[in-house]
Amino acid sequence: MSTVEIFPGAFYTPLFLSHNEQRLFTSEILALGDGAVGFYRPKVRGGGFMHCDMLCLGRHWNAMTYKYERKRTDGDGLTVPPVPVLFREAAVRAAEDVGFTIEPDVCLINRYAKGGRMGLHQDKDEHQTVLDMGVPIVSFSIGATARFVIGGMKRRDRTIAIQLRSGDAFVMGGISRLRYHGVTRILSGTEPQELGISGRFNLTLRQCNP
Repeated sequence: MSTVEIFPGAFYTPLFLSHNEQRLFTSEILALGDGAVGFYRPKVRGGGFMHCDMLCLGRHWNAMTYKYERKRTDGDGLTVPPVPVLFREAAVRAAEDVGFTIEPDVCLINRYAKGGRMGLHQDKDEHQTVLDMGVPIVSFSIGATARFVIGGMKRRDRTIAIQLRSGDAFVMGGISRLRYHGVTRILSGTEPQELGISGRFNLTLRQCNP
């Protein structure tokens, strides 16, 4: 496991999660997805839909209002489940390994199938104090490899591409907390066979409140 600092404050760690941890993550995700509050396809401003399914834990991120809330008011109105200890502990460890601290109270799980993607965006809907402190976002990849792109503080800034594979972690904090980033492609057939899944899960753990 060799961490690479892509930009100051933006760190990529290949295979941060062991194969056993990946299996545990997968089991937890599948159980949550089969629960009463499972994955759904968010509708965004303008009337379109995201190109992946989403499941929020701890707090729900509303794709219409860009606000965090306890219930999915843009969908079925159900209260979201808590963030599992397994996810929170891994995020704390990944952040600490690169010099950051986080108290994750939100986890967004995106489920990407073939053709799934995520446009360039900033994660900037957390409490302003948290953003000012540079508290990081911690991301984990499970399943198929994704072509991840990260750029600057403006949408038109040049981006670089990284292939995120199953088990990889990516941490964005400090002066890189608000860099634009996205997913342009999912590479079919790259899922580890032992996980028994198709497609990719991406987990982003965040500290919403100070």
